[in-house]
Amino acid sequence: MATEVDHLSNSVSRQLSNCEVDGDRGFLPTPDPLDRLPNDFSPWEEIGRELPKLLMTGKVRNFIKDMPLLDATRLCDDRERRRAMVILSFMGHAYVWGEKETVSSIPACLALPWHQLARMLGRPPVLSYVSYALDNWRRLDAQSAIELGNIVLLQNFLGGQDEEWFVVIHVAIEAKAGRALAAIITAQHAVVDHQPEIVTEELATIAQTLGSMHDILLRMPEGCDPYVYFRRVRPYIHGWANHPSLPAGMIYEGVEDYAGIAQNFRGETGAQSSIIPALDAALGIVHAEDMLRRYLKEMRDYMPPRHRAFIEAVEAGPSVRDYVLCHQRPRLRNAYNAAVDGIELFRSTHLKYARNYIVKQSQGGKRNPTDVGTGGTPFVPYLKKHRAETRAHKIG
Repeated sequence: MATEVDHLSNSVSRQLSNCEVDGDRGFLPTPDPLDRLPNDFSPWEEIGRELPKLLMTGKVRNFIKDMPLLDATRLCDDRERRRAMVILSFMGHAYVWGEKETVSSIPACLALPWHQLARMLGRPPVLSYVSYALDNWRRLDAQSAIELGNIVLLQNFLGGQDEEWFVVIHVAIEAKAGRALAAIITAQHAVVDHQPEIVTEELATIAQTLGSMHDILLRMPEGCDPYVYFRRVRPYIHGWANHPSLPAGMIYEGVEDYAGIAQNFRGETGAQSSIIPALDAALGIVHAEDMLRRYLKEMRDYMPPRHRAFIEAVEAGPSVRDYVLCHQRPRLRNAYNAAVDGIELFRSTHLKYARNYIVKQSQGGKRNPTDVGTGGTPFVPYLKKHRAETRAHKIG
């Protein structure tokens, strides 16, 4: 029996590792994100370090336009590339949104290496959730847990408590999700091996982990005020797609692949996190065809390729929901329903925050619209609909 358990554990670990997922820290990188590039790339690091002050003084565009053109292909590995992607993505959004008038083109000294990095990393040259949260933190005490009170950001726009807290809440949730992601794979293996007790245990782990994630989410108002978020944090994370200030999109100067054609990339949004899509896939929660479903599918293009592959593997894997439906066991059904309840509760709190932090704030003008999210969609009606669809998947 012990040998079977060890074999299952090793198989799950391999499957997670192949998709850059960790059973302890979820989709967060292992090891921790790099906090500084080699000296050859010090011009990027210097502007990144000074970004809050450059934004405050209104001089960010001059400094970025004057920086040397560096070759991103000289970075040694993905850890360095991901660090560089954080800095250039923050620079890019600071350049576009950081002064009074919005611009519709990005200079070649930034656009070219940003595009190089995007091609190497398999995602668009825009600030995405990966660079805003997953790759943008460090531990104060390297020997202690990745949790609130021990994590801070590597890169900010303006800085300050509200911006910092908004992002580290997401990092802490990502770290907590690791157990649920491992449980997904273990449950699918148990479905194949017809082990209902293990499926029940893993569903209970998913429900418990969702509860812990929700507890962290509930702490958002402790350090991030809706008024400050809307006016000092949110303006910088908009993208170029479906934005009233950029009707034609964004020109990346000097990037031959784009041939001078404006690009319409989405802005940073929690919808680019892989956690909920993976859990939806694991529990067989399917949403009716609508704008948000199409948008969420598009958001996978902004995830790291291996995280996309993880979601797709779970979707293509054995159906936990069908297994629960076929085996009328009360404990199994209750464990499944508890996991569905956990996703519904998480979505409910997210919807409440969307209203409090965005909808209830006064209209911010063309540069900070309230009728669409930072990803460029009219989100509230669809969030409500998806919450209801989640609830409808409970098994009676």
